[in-house]
Amino acid sequence: MEPPLVVVSLVLLCSAGLTRSLSITSLDQSTFEKAQGEKVTLPCTFVLSEEDEGPLDIEWVLIPADNQKKEQIIIMYAVDRIYNHYYAAMTERMQFTNPDPRSGDGSLDILNLKSADTGTYQCKVKKAPGVQSQKIQLTVLVRPARTKCSIEGSQEIGKDVILKCASQEGSPLLSYDWRRVSGTQELPATSVLNKNTGELLLKNASRDYSGTYSCVASNRVGTDECSVELNVTPPINTAGIIAGAIIGTLLGLSVLAFLVFCYCKKQREKKYEKEVHHDIREDVPPPKSRSSTARSYMGSNRSSLGSMSPSNMEGYTKTPYSQVPSEDFERAPGQNPTFAPSKYDIAYKIGDITVV
Repeated sequence: MEPPLVVVSLVLLCSAGLTRSLSITSLDQSTFEKAQGEKVTLPCTFVLSEEDEGPLDIEWVLIPADNQKKEQIIIMYAVDRIYNHYYAAMTERMQFTNPDPRSGDGSLDILNLKSADTGTYQCKVKKAPGVQSQKIQLTVLVRPARTKCSIEGSQEIGKDVILKCASQEGSPLLSYDWRRVSGTQELPATSVLNKNTGELLLKNASRDYSGTYSCVASNRVGTDECSVELNVTPPINTAGIIAGAIIGTLLGLSVLAFLVFCYCKKQREKKYEKEVHHDIREDVPPPKSRSSTARSYMGSNRSSLGSMSPSNMEGYTKTPYSQVPSEDFERAPGQNPTFAPSKYDIAYKIGDITVV
């Protein structure tokens, strides 16, 4: 049983020797916090020994938070060449700090950091028979941004007023701090500040509280600021406002009623005019024309001629057409209307009948 134990001991000693042949010297800092948009350099310096004779390989990998997933290679140096096309999310934003990592510097630069770059990065240095690695935790934080200030509550003397402050962007933990810019530049004695929510409560406000207040939002990587103007005024005369509103409403209703009355009156007048006009047209029949009266009279007299022959008409004399009876033949002389000259030049009168 002893020979196997001796073999194991020799293997352990050889392994220890291999690991001591190559060493990483940048072990001082293993965590980094940077703001979004900044640049970070993840250190990975190393020292080789005479025993390390194989090709030099340097590999940076991103270790996922989920242990179920595989490590993602982001950049590699192998066979005197750099390969940086493995991780598309950083292809244009990462590079070795030293263009020639053989000098003993395999540090990694990441430009224009994004919040998605947060994670654990591992540097692996291989030069057979030596192998060493180092893990670095990177946290990318977002500065506070788009901070807005507002006032909640009535700005009247004796009322409680709340000054609010909130950043729409920014990594936790955000902290808020209020200060007074104008006047005494000190917060009122009755004020209560909540640094986590950004609310400043001013109890029993007075005119002395009026002024400009500024809020500063901050986290570990940056700050942002906004301001608001507070104007504390005497209480509003609500009774006068109510009375004015009532009077205004009554006046409005009066004007509306007057307009409705005028409209109804106008409609009645139009209706009355239509009815009167209709009655006149029904009561007065249309006048008969002179031509129809004369022709009907002539037709009745012609029918009485019977079958008169030209020989029977010798005793009759010619009579002017102007003596033909008309619808006004019963009127007194002088009242007969004057007719326009006829297109017929001669009228023949046979007895009591005139023939044109």
